[in-house]
Amino acid sequence: TAELLIDSETGGASLPPPRKKHRDSAAEGAGQFAAATGSVGLSAAVPVLFTFPSSPVAPVIRSNPHGAARINRRNMQANGAGQDRDSELSCRNGAQNGESSSAGGAHSNGLVSVTNNENSISNNNGVAAQPASNNSNTTSDANSSIKKKKRLSQSEEDVIRLIGQHLHDLGLNQTVDLLMQESGCRLEHPSATKFRNHVMEGEWDKAESDLNELKALMHSPSAIVVSSRPVILRLRMKFLLLQQKYLEYLEDGKVLEALQVLRAELTPLKYNTERIHILSGYLMCSHAEDLRAKAEWEGKGTVSRTKLLDKLQTYLPPSVMLPPRRLQTLLKQAVELQRERCLYHNTKLDSGLDSVSLLLDHACSRKQFPCYTQQILTEHCNEVWFCKFSNDGTKLATGSKDTTVIVWHVDTETHQLKLMKTLEGHAYGVSYLAWSPDDAYLIACGPDDCSELWLWNVQTGELRTKMSQSHEDSLTSVAWNPDGKRFVTGGQRGQFYQCDLDGNLLDSWEGVRVQCLWCLSDGRTVLASDTHQRIRGYNFEDLTDRNIVQEDHPIMSFTVSKNGRLALLNVATQGVHLWDLQDRVLVRKYQGVTQGFYTIHSCFGGHNEDFIASGSEDHKVYIWHRRSELPIAELTGHTRTVNCVSWNPVLPGLLASASDDGTVRIWGPAPFLDVQDQCGNR
Repeated sequence: TAELLIDSETGGASLPPPRKKHRDSAAEGAGQFAAATGSVGLSAAVPVLFTFPSSPVAPVIRSNPHGAARINRRNMQANGAGQDRDSELSCRNGAQNGESSSAGGAHSNGLVSVTNNENSISNNNGVAAQPASNNSNTTSDANSSIKKKKRLSQSEEDVIRLIGQHLHDLGLNQTVDLLMQESGCRLEHPSATKFRNHVMEGEWDKAESDLNELKALMHSPSAIVVSSRPVILRLRMKFLLLQQKYLEYLEDGKVLEALQVLRAELTPLKYNTERIHILSGYLMCSHAEDLRAKAEWEGKGTVSRTKLLDKLQTYLPPSVMLPPRRLQTLLKQAVELQRERCLYHNTKLDSGLDSVSLLLDHACSRKQFPCYTQQILTEHCNEVWFCKFSNDGTKLATGSKDTTVIVWHVDTETHQLKLMKTLEGHAYGVSYLAWSPDDAYLIACGPDDCSELWLWNVQTGELRTKMSQSHEDSLTSVAWNPDGKRFVTGGQRGQFYQCDLDGNLLDSWEGVRVQCLWCLSDGRTVLASDTHQRIRGYNFEDLTDRNIVQEDHPIMSFTVSKNGRLALLNVATQGVHLWDLQDRVLVRKYQGVTQGFYTIHSCFGGHNEDFIASGSEDHKVYIWHRRSELPIAELTGHTRTVNCVSWNPVLPGLLASASDDGTVRIWGPAPFLDVQDQCGNR
């Protein structure tokens, strides 16, 4: 260290005699300091300590234009001087470009950095640099280091690419470029970008040449279309390109060029010859509209080329070129999954994203679900054994022990029901009803000791057919053939008939004690549950039968989903069981319902038949989501056993239940005004 004295009057400076050689260089530096501070006014000579390196380089002191020397020294602070940061003096090494170098390193101009423990000032060719930040203690090492970007994980890179693709589809190309530049990611392989541009611009020769560059990138297990031979993938892509080229030539009226593509380029590929024959037929099209109609093609332009590019992208792995609209696809999948997990989702929404909010998870309120009593029908004067909505959802038929069938009209706007017709004369009561496929006819069956069957014209209210083969018969169940011209009926005394609309017997099976019937959509197979605790399939054309479902307890009733895949069984003492008819396996047992030996009829219902409803001997209506064994709603209101439930096939928010208390209840969503919960859901 060297002690430097500054005279306030003369501006001169003096040093004690040097003890080592480098003290001479310190004295030389003092002279430079005196020249630099000639106008500094101090009341007394102020000692300043500097730390010099071993090399004989003089420090350069920056003068303060306000007349106050910027002095910084640890022992000065101990004496009370230099407390204000504006009066601090700091020296640090600066390179010629103004950037700091490491501590103790030499400048490119030959100067050596001089540092202290606090702040520093960079010297560049004798010109003082800006002072360092007052907020932090900075070393030369910290200033010289360049902040490295955070290394992105694979998932983070994927998200950035998805966002970039979406922005690109929106036309925000400058934003995409900035995003890729800042993140260091690549939206797609450069060869893929070039290929995309050539396809969209209709430069087919260049696009075909690009396939050679993409050839090495096609063989990837992550591609949507995977092939063990990349040559096959390239062949398919080339065929699609040439097909587009051929069609565009035809639309432009360049028949000779199109014929050349067909003969010299497409045919030699020896790929998809059937398609080539079809393409050759388009040469006979007289005008462009005819071509677009026959080829089911949008015509030359952005739309058809975009569709072509979407097909081509399936042959490339996503690391090279992302699948089209990938972000939208993922969002749709997420929304659909949320809908599937929503217990009360009972509405049909658009498959797009415009009908939902992406800012919140999808959740339906219980008040949107049909678990509130909207109407109580009391026109029957005895137990109501059955109820069934028509196929078009505009009518409801109810059968009662009071020997009547009442047909109700359903207002599809208000969901209110009004009495339409009363069909009388069923001496034993009505325990089962079946609508014809066109809802023109209604068949009514009675209890076990009833040998008659009534076929009513619903529109006129007239009885068309009253069928009875024998007084010993028991006709308790009926099902319509999908053609609407035949039906099957049977009972537990061994009758199983197929009849026409006039009641004429067409076919019969002997010795089948029928509990419940259902006709499948193939028009040949009839499902029948019998007293052997099973459901068998009977073919009335070749008179064959086979076992489909086997239970351990009596099957009291069953119904089948619209697609014919699932069957819903009410099993004595067991409750409600769901069976897969195709795989012949028990899928699920639903809990909660009380089922003894009464005949209770359950049903599928709601949007996409996602829900199951059943009556119960504990006076309740139970509703389950098809994938959940626990009930999502328990509807209370009836005072005796609920024998049957029916879900409107057109209005998913409308449910009917028939009970031994003589009433039919219509259930729907909560009213518009805030009401108390009426359905006792747990």
